[in-house]
Amino acid sequence: MTLLVAAIAATVAALLESTITQYIRVGDAQPHLVFVLAVVATVAAGLDTGLVWAFVGGIALDTLGPRPLGTTAFALLITVGITSVLARSLARVRPMVAIIATALLSLVYSMSLVFLFSMLRPPSALSDPLRLVLPSVLYDVVVAVILGPLVVSIHDRVTDEERAAR
Repeated sequence: MTLLVAAIAATVAALLESTITQYIRVGDAQPHLVFVLAVVATVAAGLDTGLVWAFVGGIALDTLGPRPLGTTAFALLITVGITSVLARSLARVRPMVAIIATALLSLVYSMSLVFLFSMLRPPSALSDPLRLVLPSVLYDVVVAVILGPLVVSIHDRVTDEERAAR
């Protein structure tokens, strides 16, 4: 995946997240498509693709929604960096790394956004932010279970075919 394709795909994912995902809510849970796909892209194509995905997708989400500019990109860049470390250390179970990383880092991503928003916006009365973000964390894991192994396997197969053709 070239970096330009990653940037375009991240922008499309941000558009989908800011418009369509509110209609596929389950209770209070709403998926974070840019986050899940940034994790999957990092596992499948590497750190540079994940960083492009996180930065462009985060800036697009911040621009499309009423968020302080750079907060989502910052939270995504942190999670993509940790995902890269996980992907390298768990290379033997590569198709499952996207699920593991999403399960571990979705809470980190959501809580870092809550922390950043509370620091940069006027104070809000969040009595239990964990109760607020936990349903979305579970939704993100379900999306990663569906997309993660599929995208990683397709990327690996295409890469193997390109190597064999050379």
